Amino acid sequence: MGIFTTLFTRTAKAAAVSAVLVIGASGVQAQDMNFFSIGTGGTGGTYFPLGGAIANAISNPPGSRGCDDGGSCGVPGLVAIAQSSRGSVANVNGIKSGILSSGFSQSDVAYWAYSGTGTFEGQEPMQELRAIAALYPEHIHLVASKESGIASVADLKGKRVSLDEPGSGTYVDAQLILAAFGLTEADITVENLKPGPASDAIRNGQLDALFFVGGYPAGTLVELASSAEVVLVPISGPEVDAMIAEYSFFSKDPIPDGVYQDVPGTDTVAVGAQWLTSATQTEDLIYEITKALWNDSTRALLDAGHAKGKSVTKETALEGIGIPLHAGAEKFYREAGLIQ
Repeated sequence: MGIFTTLFTRTAKAAAVSAVLVIGASGVQAQDMNFFSIGTGGTGGTYFPLGGAIANAISNPPGSRGCDDGGSCGVPGLVAIAQSSRGSVANVNGIKSGILSSGFSQSDVAYWAYSGTGTFEGQEPMQELRAIAALYPEHIHLVASKESGIASVADLKGKRVSLDEPGSGTYVDAQLILAAFGLTEADITVENLKPGPASDAIRNGQLDALFFVGGYPAGTLVELASSAEVVLVPISGPEVDAMIAEYSFFSKDPIPDGVYQDVPGTDTVAVGAQWLTSATQTEDLIYEITKALWNDSTRALLDAGHAKGKSVTKETALEGIGIPLHAGAEKFYREAGLIQ
């Protein structure tokens, strides 16, 4: 398996440390554990903290107390690890190559990867890509410094704009939005920064605007809004209507007032966040993981964690999925009455 630079949220780090302590105390051999990685995104986005909470919830390493004993209600023997990554495109590629057991992805990227279309045009379709669950809507944030005077997508022309790193879902969607408004990368000064460095650059006057796709509130943008004068730029108008007509995975969904300190909300568009894996993962394992995702213990962790955790519900777990479900996940949803 490739080596990732992994930074855990407090919950994920606590789970990992607990697993090590249990293993050391009980003398359980490494081969008795089943490691399951979850590719997330940058540490300043939404995927990473949510992935940490889910990894914590589904883990139940050897030697730990079971659910019946007041311990984890995760999958017996499983050690799940949330790994920082470049985001959606990197995650689906990691799943294909076997570097990742699973990963989060935007619904558009998942569909394009599976079908070999869109940003994956000309590449071999990833036909073993499978869905575990739809998680929550991800909003496209276009954040600009107030000083830049940017009030619309069209105003980006001639400005310094971060589109995020190639390999991220944000980069793909930023290009689509620019195109919808008649702009190309040649019309702007492009930076390819992750949300944290991009926010620092806006704060320091080295960047005019950034794109970010993720569930609100995003930690990096919360920090930016509290320390610099910024605006949320609307992504709306007839250009957006035409874009949605062409790309049905987009939907209109505003960011409300009050999400970011002293920053009025705005109209924008959203895509779905999904948890993906490979068809090569066993049916039994993914069934148990899906079951653990939707138990009461996980519900409590999601509700207490990131604000978007409350939007992750079993009732919406099948919304907007454009690729096949993993057989194990499908088995669970049939038993739960969500698939007839």
